Amino acid sequence: MEKKKVAFYTLGCKLNFSETSTIARNFTEEGFDRVEFSEKADIYVINTCSVTENADKRFKSIVKQAQKVNPDAFVAAIGCYAQLKPEELADVNGVDLVLGATEKFKITHYLNDLSKNDYGHVHSCEIEEADFYVGSYSIGDRTRAFLKVQDGCDYKCTYCTIPLARGISRSDTLENVLKNAKEISDQGIKEIVLTGVNIGDYGKGEFGNKKHEHTFYQLVTALDKVEGIERLRISSIEPNLLKNETINFVAQSRTFVSHFHIPLQSGSNEILKLMRRRYQCELYVNRVRQIKETMPHACIGVDVIVGFPGETDEHFLETYNFLNELDISYLHVFTYSERDNTIAAEMDGVIPNKVRAKRSKMLRGLSAKKRRAFYESQLGSYRTVLFEGENKEGYIHGFTENYVKVKTPWDPSLINTLHEVELTKIDDDGLVRFEFVKEKKLVEL
Repeated sequence: MEKKKVAFYTLGCKLNFSETSTIARNFTEEGFDRVEFSEKADIYVINTCSVTENADKRFKSIVKQAQKVNPDAFVAAIGCYAQLKPEELADVNGVDLVLGATEKFKITHYLNDLSKNDYGHVHSCEIEEADFYVGSYSIGDRTRAFLKVQDGCDYKCTYCTIPLARGISRSDTLENVLKNAKEISDQGIKEIVLTGVNIGDYGKGEFGNKKHEHTFYQLVTALDKVEGIERLRISSIEPNLLKNETINFVAQSRTFVSHFHIPLQSGSNEILKLMRRRYQCELYVNRVRQIKETMPHACIGVDVIVGFPGETDEHFLETYNFLNELDISYLHVFTYSERDNTIAAEMDGVIPNKVRAKRSKMLRGLSAKKRRAFYESQLGSYRTVLFEGENKEGYIHGFTENYVKVKTPWDPSLINTLHEVELTKIDDDGLVRFEFVKEKKLVEL
């Protein structure tokens, strides 16, 4: 009997990618063949995101994409949007099944004969029931693996739906994280990215237990000892949870790389207060200073939201100037969009969309300037590059440990390998060229 085929599409964050990958392995273990989303499949699973309005809108077009390839295919929606607005997704033409936060990991239990339904069937829990932890990691999709260590969030930022979509903060056991990390490295993957909703809050147990079994610092020190791992990268971490002990450890660790991504959201203390963020700009400055003092070559990425209710021109300029003067490397700019059931959606001082777009454009321009300056500061330095697996217009790309993106003419033998290089020049497309370095020369420097 021919195996049923399943295909996956993931929207949103690294955490979603790690969970999609784990769910895909469950399908494989139950006898399904995984194929690309562009290929004909019997089941299409779409892992949704609801952080921005754009992610919501993309869902319908992805369903249409699947139906175009196979109109008779069974379409299932999982993930954050599926938890927040299950009925809305169930109403989309072609959707057969919608699973919420706790149900998505048991998706194969909900598949019967795979016949198309007249309407989307919803299985969604109250988010308070999402109080257990399911570990996951991505493997085989990319050169690096995303390892989930934590889920949910106890913070109450006024613009965010994540606590409604993913529930309370809870973590994997240290033992299981180390086991998963070893499984990943045993498969020849060179880099692991730690991911979660609020990874700095690592250590909180299941069932609403607020006691930390282990701290984030204990997690990174234990992972650094796992044999076979070449590189570990910390994904986004809140500035108030990134402690100096962690920064100092990364600076001298065996495997952790000098790259941090730290959400700021606003460079105005007034706006941070309206957002209910748990720090002020002064703390953020101290974190950046500590990183740069211990690792002058470190790359620092920043999340920032523009157009939040009440953000005047003065507030925005405060943010712009704050970021301009800060020794950071790039920005991820988010244009604020109203989300249902959030406090911010009810706030006064709504910013017109045109103004939001203008501010977003200004910060994207600043990001390009910051990235260029950071790349220029790295020219002439010796770095280690991990090469990706894709042929892009005759070039292979890779990233240094401190997240400088490099390129060289396509050479398949470089895929998933680490090489010492000297960064030599910035190309017209903004990427960095390099020369391979022999071991001996590196030692002499």
